[in-house]
Amino acid sequence: MLKKILKIAAIVLVVIVAALFAIPYFFKDQIKAKIAEAINESVDAKVSFADADLSLFKNFPNATVGIEKLVIINKAPFEGDTLVSLGELNLKMSIKELFKGKDEPLSIQGISSTNGLINIIFNKDGIGNFDIALKDKEETKKDDASKPLSLKIQNYKIENFTFRYIDQGSKIKMVIDSLNHEGTGDFTNSKLDLTTKSTAKVSLDMDKINYMKNVKLTLDAVLGIDLEKSKYTFKENKALINQLPLEFDGFIQMVDAGQIYDLKFKTPTSSFTNFLGLIPSAYASGLDGVKTTGDFTVAGFAKGELTDTTVPKFNIAIASNNASFQYPNLPKSVQNIVIDTKIINETGILNDTYVNLDKLSFRIDQDVFSAKANIKNITVNPIVDAALKGTINLANLSKAYPIKMDKPLAGILKADVTTNFDMASVEKSQYQNIKNAGTMSLSGFKYTDENNKSMNISTALVEFNPSTINLKKFDATTGKSDLSINGVLENFYGFMFKKQELKGNFNMSSNQLAVDDFMTAGEPATEKAAAKPTEAMKIPAFLNCTINAKATTVLYDNLKLKDVSGKLIVKDEKATLENFKTSIFGGTIGLTGTVSTKAKVPTFDMNLGFNQVDIAQTFTQLDMMKKIAPIAGIINGKLNSTIKLNGNLDAKELTPDLKSISGDLLGQLLSTTINSKNSTVLNALTSNIKFIDMNKINLNDIKAALTFENGKVNVKPFDIKYQDIKITVGGTHGFDQSMNYNLKLDVPAKYLGSEANAFISKMSPADAAKLQNIPINAMITGNFSNPKISTDMKSAVTSLASQVANQQKEKLTQKGASALNDLINKNTKAKDTTKAAATEKEQKTQEVTKKASDLINGLFKKKN
Repeated sequence: MLKKILKIAAIVLVVIVAALFAIPYFFKDQIKAKIAEAINESVDAKVSFADADLSLFKNFPNATVGIEKLVIINKAPFEGDTLVSLGELNLKMSIKELFKGKDEPLSIQGISSTNGLINIIFNKDGIGNFDIALKDKEETKKDDASKPLSLKIQNYKIENFTFRYIDQGSKIKMVIDSLNHEGTGDFTNSKLDLTTKSTAKVSLDMDKINYMKNVKLTLDAVLGIDLEKSKYTFKENKALINQLPLEFDGFIQMVDAGQIYDLKFKTPTSSFTNFLGLIPSAYASGLDGVKTTGDFTVAGFAKGELTDTTVPKFNIAIASNNASFQYPNLPKSVQNIVIDTKIINETGILNDTYVNLDKLSFRIDQDVFSAKANIKNITVNPIVDAALKGTINLANLSKAYPIKMDKPLAGILKADVTTNFDMASVEKSQYQNIKNAGTMSLSGFKYTDENNKSMNISTALVEFNPSTINLKKFDATTGKSDLSINGVLENFYGFMFKKQELKGNFNMSSNQLAVDDFMTAGEPATEKAAAKPTEAMKIPAFLNCTINAKATTVLYDNLKLKDVSGKLIVKDEKATLENFKTSIFGGTIGLTGTVSTKAKVPTFDMNLGFNQVDIAQTFTQLDMMKKIAPIAGIINGKLNSTIKLNGNLDAKELTPDLKSISGDLLGQLLSTTINSKNSTVLNALTSNIKFIDMNKINLNDIKAALTFENGKVNVKPFDIKYQDIKITVGGTHGFDQSMNYNLKLDVPAKYLGSEANAFISKMSPADAAKLQNIPINAMITGNFSNPKISTDMKSAVTSLASQVANQQKEKLTQKGASALNDLINKNTKAKDTTKAAATEKEQKTQEVTKKASDLINGLFKKKN
């Protein structure tokens, strides 16, 4: 009997488990149809979801409907904007809901969602993108029984949500990020207590001014909810702003015109520890063991309606009086802390809100620092009135507060500054309405970064005027470099508050400037994390400034530039260099040009002028010149040249992309000699053409023209004189060191060796003078480290032999004609005379041809 019962139980269990797996497949299409019907009957927007599924295990004994990648896209006037995007949405319901008829609603008991985005936008006309509910044109009565879904929620939960609120009319942007929220309560009752837990990070911008950035919020609260009146009352609750505790009392009620607020809030205690908790965690440390005296309180209320035109009246008071704190294990304390701040709205009109920072002061040792400020008219045309005064010893900051720094700061900061301005005047550059005055100075400043590079500022003095901020003095050293800067900064407030251009005009001088002192090394890779990819270098779009610079010495890589001067103009993501001059390589170099990072691929356009520079140094120490003319490094002498070049730059290093460069070079060589021993190419030429000593070639006043494009340099043909030999050089080479050059030599016969000279000496001066120069062509291919030389030797042999043969033929023909004429005139034996002349002519021709052939073959180390 027991075995039979166990067998039946096992069969039933298998059937139940099989049913739990099978039922979702039977009801999947029905669930998807219900969801699609609910959406289509509710919203006027483009809605899509990847899939809908059913599970009987996730919340057993209840069923769970899962919707993946639900997206709601707005129609006009917000065409294409995403209103809602949910990575996953889960709906919990009783299993019996699956067996309801087509027209019966499904009752939802719980909702959860992850990785969501809610994007609320109000355009300049005050229209919101969230109003997507379908309008019932016939105004028919709604039948609740016909709804495909009904909500009877017991709990809900959202994880990792982002909520964005953008009001284009009032220029307000609020972002609630990393939002996690859950609530439990019985929504089947019209009145209930909802237990909630929430965490988030909040950022707020108003009219391009940031008021909060990633402020961490936490709220655990029990809310009394009256669904019929849409009223939410705070009961038990605890909130944290970063680590500052707050408690709320009162209610929020939804009405047709908006919301009604009647809230009060305050810090539950008055300890000054509350203030330290307000500091963002990125700049704060733990509060354990911190000794504090005095109090810190935050208290306020908000009462009234929030509508399209009004806000609740509110008053927020932040106060502390004669407080102090000292962290454990730190030698200094911060004393005499006074904070008196109020944020008030007394009319319910947002623009009437004003902020009074009546006093903020503190003391470290004997140094006192204080500030005060008032801000009003905050939404239409904010008016700011502020003042700073005091002294701060920067070395004491890390001794009084646990600042996260690799190296301690040093220096004395002094300020005595007042300012009064309105944003409209800032936007319109109406400097007559801006009242700035005072000075700020920094002395003995020292900062060392994580790479152990230090910056020392001996003196910095800034003077504030209505229209400008004057950098009166800035003397600093870093590494091998020293700097002295002064100048004027314009539109500082427009840059700070309205993201306008920052304008400036500066003068910089230096005895020695080492470029490496201002280069930042990238973050190295570690065992746990790969190195961060290098970001593309960009010239700031907001910068519009001019720098007139002079330096006695500039150290750049292995170069030492003397007497450097020039003007740098930075504007519209482009740096323009004007009248740059420097003494280097025994001469001077001038440069004008631009570098632009505005496009995706940075570009440059440069004009260079070289005057009396040493050729060997120029073409061995400048990488670009080495690529343009590699062989020039073996020439001793001076160079005058102009170079125009342009192309693309590597976006991360801002170094030239050689394949993209195009331009031209015109150059003149002065007082030159050649050191051919250091050139593989010239050594190869010398071994193939023995009658030329490359070291004795005269390059004085040679003018050469080069063009380069697509990684290739084209050398236009130019002539070189070696004694009375004319050499024409032309061809191409690549930045990859490949080459294809042609040398045309116009060689007199006397250079063809001793045998040629002995033969020529037997000729009459008149006959020798008639010999034409012999053309010889040499081709140079391969690359500069492994050149390949070829010559047209056979053509040279044929040319010389042909000249001699033709000359002898012509001479013997003339002799034969003369002899025949004598025979006719004297009646001698014509046949014998003619035959003898012909025989002599033929012998002479053969002899000369053989001599010439042997001579040329010997010259090029070849034998026929």
